[in-house]
Amino acid sequence: MTEKLFGTDGIRGVANRHPITCEIALQIGRAAGLLVKKGGYKSIIVGKDTRQSGDMLEASLSAGIVSTGIDCKIAGIIPTPAVAYLTINESDAGAGIVISASHNPYQDNGIKIFNGNGNKLDESDQNYIENFIHENKEYAGINSIGRISNITNAVEQYADFLKSTLDHNLIKKQIKIIIDCSNGAAFNTAPEVFSSSKFDVDFIFNLPDGKNINEKCGSQHTQILSNNVVKKCADLGFAFDGDADRLIAIDEKGFEVKGDRILAICSKFLQDQGNLDNNKVVSTVMSNIGLVRFLKESGIDHIVTDVGDINVIKEMRENNAVIGGEDSGHLIFSKYHTTGDGILSALRIIEVMAYTQKPLSELAQVMKIYPQVLMNVKVKNSKPDLMNIKKVADTIKQVETELGSEGRVLIRYSGTQPLLRIMIEGPDREITNNYCKLICKEVKKYI
Repeated sequence: MTEKLFGTDGIRGVANRHPITCEIALQIGRAAGLLVKKGGYKSIIVGKDTRQSGDMLEASLSAGIVSTGIDCKIAGIIPTPAVAYLTINESDAGAGIVISASHNPYQDNGIKIFNGNGNKLDESDQNYIENFIHENKEYAGINSIGRISNITNAVEQYADFLKSTLDHNLIKKQIKIIIDCSNGAAFNTAPEVFSSSKFDVDFIFNLPDGKNINEKCGSQHTQILSNNVVKKCADLGFAFDGDADRLIAIDEKGFEVKGDRILAICSKFLQDQGNLDNNKVVSTVMSNIGLVRFLKESGIDHIVTDVGDINVIKEMRENNAVIGGEDSGHLIFSKYHTTGDGILSALRIIEVMAYTQKPLSELAQVMKIYPQVLMNVKVKNSKPDLMNIKKVADTIKQVETELGSEGRVLIRYSGTQPLLRIMIEGPDREITNNYCKLICKEVKKYI
């Protein structure tokens, strides 16, 4: 059986270990080059976040690409959605490749690929690349070799696009913002976007050294950002992850406003403005019950999909929805972009605040958050179906029965890490936490 390399967000692992090695990166570059050549394109764009292993993988990918006669255009350190944007707007580019492991620690890295339309690869193209890697054939028989060049204004191009999505005339008074760049790809882009005199911005965690990406900062660790917002009397704070494709906001009181609440705020605003095309919002099975109930009460059609922004985007396209996302902070506004974009999402929040003249804390009250506890169990090798393990299945059913309509249980294997994720929602945090511990304890006996 062929090893599955692609997860829910590209190929990911520890840098310099299988499958994130120079050898495999070279083969991915070759396979991507051949895919692009078949489509009649002439180049591939490559971008990366700030991890120290990014240079190594960039060199291997670039060599693989140009060995097929396709040009490689290097965008440098830049957010993931910027690579998608540049690929769409570069007429001869048939793909964009991002070297990043998103919110993971610096030791990890990954490779994710967009097609020429700025969408993540479909399953058939993923299979083509995986088969090419596993065959491990020498590639030869081509009369020309591509060239490697740098896109010298990549950050400026992308920042100009983002700034164009916000009517700055809506902002009547200067907004004080604290921005956490997670020592990642936003460090050089966010200052370009928020350069307007309409913003008074302090940047934190904006000094990447190759190893401090996501380290006690960013969308996964917002406490320092929260403290700064309160201490400096800011209007709000924004936390991006390592590749800036997700966002967690902080209101003026220092409280987190995560993806589900941002979806609620923005979908309600779009509905009120008559711009919620087809009256649909897409989110995943991980969404809080509060979002489900808010959308129902608002008369908005709610489409639920599996975890992963690739699944959200697929459903959005099929249902012509203009907004969708995940509570983790991957948010898609399809009128502007094809993929999740943390900085774009931040601008949408500012737009709603400016138009309504309401603080983020007030806007966030649009939906009630039900206590949600998420615990992870490390997985060694196999990923058994837990419902086939009687004692585990009985424990899960017991918890579901006791929660009734006031909560739910969701258990899934991570698509990017060797983890089993156990999520419980319920009416009370202590009860919810105890139920989650109960299931974890039983699961650990078997995996």
